[in-house]
Amino acid sequence: MNTANKLTFLRIIMIPIFMFTLLSSSITVNKISLVIFILAALTDTLDGYIARNYNQITNLGKFLDPLADKLLVISALICFVYLNILSPWIVIIVIGRELMITGFRTIAAKEGIVLAANIYGKVKTVIQMGTIIYTIFIYSQILTYNGTLYYILWGLTTAITVYSGYRYLWDNKKIIIKN
Repeated sequence: MNTANKLTFLRIIMIPIFMFTLLSSSITVNKISLVIFILAALTDTLDGYIARNYNQITNLGKFLDPLADKLLVISALICFVYLNILSPWIVIIVIGRELMITGFRTIAAKEGIVLAANIYGKVKTVIQMGTIIYTIFIYSQILTYNGTLYYILWGLTTAITVYSGYRYLWDNKKIIIKN
């Protein structure tokens, strides 16, 4: 297994630790969840850099990397709903988009086609992770809550999530039409 894929696995392993620390009743431990989430998000950037620059792009990595991102983001969103700091409808939109794209990738894979993430999906991931980090900063009482900024960020996150899903399907519509 190459270095890029090891980093992706590390990100997946970090998810339950992140969730445990975020759901702790201790503000100090909540702050640790912020560090864990940021480190996990950085492994996404690092594994992509390594894969591209050291010729470590694999079909396993093309599958696992976006899956690890989805698991990290969805775990944070589910925790936010549990903590009553995020509306469930946002989580439903995000999970719905991710399930749709994963299903679409499965159809493509059955035809021997591996679909990598496009630029819209990458932008979506960066915006989602940035908004999650901002939310954890507020929840762990490092930043003061600003309702306007909070709603703008979550609105932007939801909008880019929907748009990136649409673009992914549109850009690969030939696979849908064939089936």
